[in-house]
Amino acid sequence: MLPFRCCAGALLSGAVFFAPMVAHGQQPGARALVQIVVTSELTADARDHSHWMFRDADKVGEKSKVKLVVQTAQGDLSRTIEIDGHPLTPEQQKDDEQKRHQFATDPSVRQKRRHDQEQDDQKATAMTKLLPSAFLWTKTGESGPQTTLSFKPDPNFHPPTREARVFAAMQGTMVVNTTQKRIKSLKGTLTQDVDFGGGLLGKLEKGGTFDVERQQIGSRVWEITAIHIHIHGHALIFKSINEEQDEETSHYKPTPQSMTLENAAKMLGDGTIAKKLGLKQP
Repeated sequence: MLPFRCCAGALLSGAVFFAPMVAHGQQPGARALVQIVVTSELTADARDHSHWMFRDADKVGEKSKVKLVVQTAQGDLSRTIEIDGHPLTPEQQKDDEQKRHQFATDPSVRQKRRHDQEQDDQKATAMTKLLPSAFLWTKTGESGPQTTLSFKPDPNFHPPTREARVFAAMQGTMVVNTTQKRIKSLKGTLTQDVDFGGGLLGKLEKGGTFDVERQQIGSRVWEITAIHIHIHGHALIFKSINEEQDEETSHYKPTPQSMTLENAAKMLGDGTIAKKLGLKQP
């Protein structure tokens, strides 16, 4: 799925390459490299029809949840195995089983999930496409197949959406795998307050950060394995925005093409998926 290190050691070894700077902090070829990587990402995402099973640990604020997820051609099914650091109570287990059964048997529930996922994918694609034009890019280091680039807002860029306004107010670094032309990590910090409607509709505070880490999990398949978002502000005057999210996924294994939702539900319930992932049975 589309997205949304240290130079000191490389400097000592002579592995870092610095290109000459040009006006506004842009380097010759840096933006072109980002465009090549973005095109590669979009092409790979369109061609990727693989499905995986994995462990997902998500923490939002003080609430945390650990799930086992199985992707199938019919949709993604999950089993929650831990809430706030503790195994599920019998009542929580029953509720989780009911949700799993409803998703596996009710097409309307799957359709709503699919619609929400498509919207998320469209937003992710739109943000990825903005990477070359929204920022001024500088190549800061090369080490083996990795190239590190720094970015800062391009004053000539005009964000087309609210999401783009927030995105384009970031500065940070991006690490790319230049062999496969894929994004390995993307880290940014909000350089200024971003408000909407003069602050009446919403405001995000300067200093908020995001960190997206990706790994290759299969042949030409890259996946987001860690997301860390820490952004604060308010919306519509009354509602506080305290986006403190840390999510990590691991233990990826390919899902067999023959896997159905019914099979996935059964294997999640009886512990087979946990065993396949090399995890302790819930």
